[in-house]
Amino acid sequence: MKAIDNLNRSPWLWLAVGVGALVVAGAASMATGLVRLPGMAAQAKATDGSKAQAGKDAKPVVPLEFAAREVVQPSLAALATTIEFSGPLVAPQTAMVRAKAGGTLLALNVAEGDRVRAGQPLGRIELADIGSRLAERSALVESARASVAQAERTHANNERLAQQQFISATALESSRSALDGARAQLAAAAAALDTTRTGLRDGLLTAPIGGIVARRHVLPGEKVSPEQQVLTLVDLARLELAGTVGTHQVPYLAAGMAVQVQVEGLAQQRTGHIARIAPAAEPGTRAIGVTIALDNPKETLRAGQYALARAVFNDTTERLTLPVTAVGQHSGQDHVWVIDGGVLARRAVQLGRLDAASGRVEVLQGLKPDSQVLAARFDNLREGAKALVVAGKAAAVASAAVAQTAQTAPAN
Repeated sequence: MKAIDNLNRSPWLWLAVGVGALVVAGAASMATGLVRLPGMAAQAKATDGSKAQAGKDAKPVVPLEFAAREVVQPSLAALATTIEFSGPLVAPQTAMVRAKAGGTLLALNVAEGDRVRAGQPLGRIELADIGSRLAERSALVESARASVAQAERTHANNERLAQQQFISATALESSRSALDGARAQLAAAAAALDTTRTGLRDGLLTAPIGGIVARRHVLPGEKVSPEQQVLTLVDLARLELAGTVGTHQVPYLAAGMAVQVQVEGLAQQRTGHIARIAPAAEPGTRAIGVTIALDNPKETLRAGQYALARAVFNDTTERLTLPVTAVGQHSGQDHVWVIDGGVLARRAVQLGRLDAASGRVEVLQGLKPDSQVLAARFDNLREGAKALVVAGKAAAVASAAVAQTAQTAPAN
């Protein structure tokens, strides 16, 4: 009791007791921390061990295996140049029979498909007012002739009287003027009559060329107007095929050059000749028009049939070539895949001449003659992937290896 009373009486004693308690608590806390540190180190060692074990369990990267026939090297070859274009056959000798005067079509003597000759009558148009005009102008011609005959007799009498000095020179000159006027009226009347007769001939439809009636535009009994189409005539003895070629292909072509033409529906090719080459390229297309003439003496071909013209030019230069199947495109740039140092690499290439018949294309830049190029286009190839060529492997080996990497490799 005395000790407690002393504590209550001395505040300094209470302060000493509190400080001591704090010191004891700190010491206990440090002791606890020292006990936990060895456990944390053990846990870190266990984590490092699991990582090392996972590294040992990871599978090694398997290189892509390509069969020997799936890899090619650029080779020197001569590439023939083939220029071709297609289009419908047209008949350049096509004529329209038009009405030269207005009236009623009385007769049309031909049907579609009939053969006609040049100058053959094809039909007739009724010209109601031409007949009356023809009779009127014929009468005017006869009247003018009578006037001329009268003027000639009068002038002859005046000449005899003038020689006998029964009339003056002025009277003789007047009779001569009257005779000239009568003759002029006769000429005018004859010209009007010829014009009327020409109009009468306009009512007769004749064939301007020889050929086949392709179409009838009107039927007998219909009214026609001047310059209206009545018939279409086609001469099939010579046909043409019109097309366009690139400006870089024009130097190979020349007028008169022989060209092979394949017409749809016919197994045998025909030989045509270049008739015309346009002097300038079409605006905006950089294409130049070329026309092929094709003789058709037996008329076995018809206008409108589809045809393909092909010209082949041999090559005398050895060029570095690849199969067309080895070339792909990425972002508009031609490229190939090569095996360089055991890894895949994509090489941009510049192409030149193409021979569709042999399936090879010229490589101007981007490859060396000893480059190992994949001969086909595979999916999911990745630059830097390990690759090797295995002799005797089937083509499916490379395809299977590429398919295994499809999940981890980005698409090219």
